[in-house]
Amino acid sequence: MHATIARLVRSSVTVLGAGSQGRRLAYMWSSRGNDVHLIDGKPSQLQESVENVNQLRSQLDPNGNFGKVRAHSPDFMRAALSESWLVVECIPERLRLKQEVMAQLDDLAPEKTIIASNSSSYPCSELVSGLSLKNAKRVLSAHTYWPPETTVIEIMGHESTDPSLIRTMMERCAAHGFSPIWAAIKREALLTAAEGAGTPEEIDAIFRGVLKTEKGPFELMDIVGLDVVFDIEQHYAAARRDIPEQPRSYLASYLEKGHLGAKSGQGFYRYDSSPSMQPASHQEIASTTAA
Repeated sequence: MHATIARLVRSSVTVLGAGSQGRRLAYMWSSRGNDVHLIDGKPSQLQESVENVNQLRSQLDPNGNFGKVRAHSPDFMRAALSESWLVVECIPERLRLKQEVMAQLDDLAPEKTIIASNSSSYPCSELVSGLSLKNAKRVLSAHTYWPPETTVIEIMGHESTDPSLIRTMMERCAAHGFSPIWAAIKREALLTAAEGAGTPEEIDAIFRGVLKTEKGPFELMDIVGLDVVFDIEQHYAAARRDIPEQPRSYLASYLEKGHLGAKSGQGFYRYDSSPSMQPASHQEIASTTAA
């Protein structure tokens, strides 16, 4: 049985990997006064990451109640995990490397520590495949995009994940500024557009006008990259039979035309060399959805 939420609030989080994602996760998970252990094998990257976290704090929330971000070499892994209710791996997207790390974390982490992967390429079902883990029930995916600017997080288990841990992660993520219901919102927005009930521009306008969000779901997907969004949806569909096909088909129609989002100059919106964006024309939308 895992500790209660009240107990978890007083515990630390370990982030493995101090790259661009790891340092941003360190910022998010320390934003409510909890300490974060940031572990990396490169001292220069650790120093840069701590400086980056401090910069984010001064820019975004100078009076915030932040916990400490403690930088460590991998030698401190066991000690860090002993204090942590959660460990998140943010290492390079290489399957064998990630599996080796997952096995190591399973061996070193206390039984009550949740093990999460931030991978954008591999669902946790693939990460644990073929591994002889002592406690596979505590392994899940917690994929983020670019926090704190984009706070969406996609939480997904595998066939053996303890469902109570999904609920725990949803609550803890929401308490630390993440948006854990993004996966469902994104899929419903795509389904609405695929059915012709509204254009991406119209749906985004509803989110901004009614829900007062800074950006709508289609704007966020353009920022992330439609190819990345499509891959994640494919992973969800492989793990769950109830995922509808239309959102993926809708995304695929854009990918077939090379429309990957902001990085390619066009996705749901058109982009020029300036930061501004323009909605695709109705003709372009009709052409894409009919492809």
